[in-house]
Amino acid sequence: MARKSALLVVDPQNDFCPGGALGVPHGDAVVPVLDYYMEAFRRAMLPIFASRDWHPPQTRHFTTGGGQWPPHCVQGTKGAEFHPDLRLPEGAIIISKGIDPQEDSYSAFDGRDNSGTPLLELLRQRGVERLYVGGLATDYCVRYTTLDALRHGLEAWVLADASRGVDLKAGDSERAVAEMRRAGAKIATLAEVLAELGTVGQEGAD
Repeated sequence: MARKSALLVVDPQNDFCPGGALGVPHGDAVVPVLDYYMEAFRRAMLPIFASRDWHPPQTRHFTTGGGQWPPHCVQGTKGAEFHPDLRLPEGAIIISKGIDPQEDSYSAFDGRDNSGTPLLELLRQRGVERLYVGGLATDYCVRYTTLDALRHGLEAWVLADASRGVDLKAGDSERAVAEMRRAGAKIATLAEVLAELGTVGQEGAD
């Protein structure tokens, strides 16, 4: 199965990190861990995807358009950029979501690459059957993405040590993890993932 796996790094953007427009508590702590995962997948020569919110200035997703969230990750702004310490390998595929002003698009499966190809099609083109998901935020975009992966017939592993939650209500992240587990996701950490990648000759990151 390891040979049919891919990594999806969800929204590690400036606006979702402390000091950003919609900062997740300790959200920047996921960045070095995600870097480690990406290096492991790069060494294993497995596909790496990185999703990003890429909102227009006006969208119903924002409070200014009647939505839940303050403006964030607006196309072309510094807040929409990936965290500066994120080391995306060459060849990583960027998935942009939230472009439609009429949709929230929490799930990376609502996104597309630069050519307009949906994430699901990109995964199928590469024969991916297991998707490893980590990033921001556990109780929103990681949750929605993981549940969509399962609905599309993929095996999903949630990277617990590389995800953080918003927790608008206390316990939201814990409830999201429980929901993903009930739906069939495996909740994993780096040691377990490296053990799986060992089946394709992964030696572990330095």
